[in-house]
Amino acid sequence: MSSSNTLSGRVAVITGASSGMGRATALLLASHGAQVALLARRESALRELAADIRHAGGTALAIVTDVTNADALDAAASAVAREFGGADLLFNNAGVMLPGAIETQPFSEWQQQIDLNITAAMRVIQAFLPQLEAAARQGRVVDLINTSSIAGQYVYSYFAVYSATKAYVSHLTRQLRMELGPRDIRVSMLEPGITDTELQGHFTFQGATDWIANARKSIEFLKPDDIARVVAFLAAQPRHVNLQQVAIMPTREGV
Repeated sequence: MSSSNTLSGRVAVITGASSGMGRATALLLASHGAQVALLARRESALRELAADIRHAGGTALAIVTDVTNADALDAAASAVAREFGGADLLFNNAGVMLPGAIETQPFSEWQQQIDLNITAAMRVIQAFLPQLEAAARQGRVVDLINTSSIAGQYVYSYFAVYSATKAYVSHLTRQLRMELGPRDIRVSMLEPGITDTELQGHFTFQGATDWIANARKSIEFLKPDDIARVVAFLAAQPRHVNLQQVAIMPTREGV
């Protein structure tokens, strides 16, 4: 791993860890000395990531988890407590983006975004909050970092449901900071612009697929590593410093 150990002793839980921003963040936090618990549904991708981290000298625990399932999350939280003694950093990152015209988009796609981006995000927080609170009482640095989106602030055609779910995450983060800050739990949100991940590969609406393809002609998209560096920066701040909201945009992306 890297000689940098700025996060030595930290225990990080990362949801959506099998790809994209979650995977990049797991690799970077581990390289900075954190023990990382990797949560996602795809077992093979998780095992491969954990093996890569261990091969580089880091510590990783792969936990196959469907974050929309409360029982699975409770089991994951128990595994983190058993193996690492409890988390002090939660990167609440799992999500899905399915744009579509409001009059034709299947209800199942609305529901999938609500279930994962809102309900599961809340379940993740509730599952791991007792561990974060315990870590804070011990005087450790503690972080809850939620992945929102710049779409939570601005209006984009065909992204009504997705944007609404991310607006929920952003305002939830503000509210939780008021509740948890006095308990020495830092609460932050990331609001990335267009990021080059597999989310775009899940699109079923041709209008959005065309829009992304056209945007690539003029914009250098953010990379997962760009987001990972911001997470590591937030986590490395002194205990009394809380960066609540970080909007991260490609230089050429307008809003």
